[in-house]
Amino acid sequence: MRISVLGYSGSGKSTLSRTLGEKYSADVLHFDAIHWLPGWQMNTSEEKLRLTEEFLNSHDSWVIDGNYTKYFLERRLESSDEIILMLFNRFSCILRVIKRRVEYSGRTRPDMGAGCEEKIDLNFLKWVLWEGRDRKKRQQFKKIAEKYPEKVTVIKNQRQLDKYYDSNNLKRKSD
Repeated sequence: MRISVLGYSGSGKSTLSRTLGEKYSADVLHFDAIHWLPGWQMNTSEEKLRLTEEFLNSHDSWVIDGNYTKYFLERRLESSDEIILMLFNRFSCILRVIKRRVEYSGRTRPDMGAGCEEKIDLNFLKWVLWEGRDRKKRQQFKKIAEKYPEKVTVIKNQRQLDKYYDSNNLKRKSD
């Protein structure tokens, strides 16, 4: 099974990806974990490309969490058995980001680069509310849904996410 999980920051991509990885015994690549180095320093583009290609070439079954369009997006989408687009509204995403901040206060999330303690700053808030969901990004998600209608699942709210978990017999964090 190969699954790509894309969508807006704070929509639940990483949690769903971990859950799908567990269900299908698939390795999970969290792009944030290869994007960020300790202390919130960005990894080089070359290294992110290398790590992504290495992951794709060495795993038959995988879940990939994140958009990162420069890193073999078309190859990932073509190879995917399922593409999940997490398109929660901006206010739901902000609430989820705040909840995540409280849950991981002073710690690094399991889907994040080592040494990147959970934080919320002005740049990240701007990303979640506006910059990470600009017209170009919305158009990109629309094109993906149009190009791969047979394998795209769009999840826009918690009710739809709950239904997806239930219909796929997925275990929730709180289960």
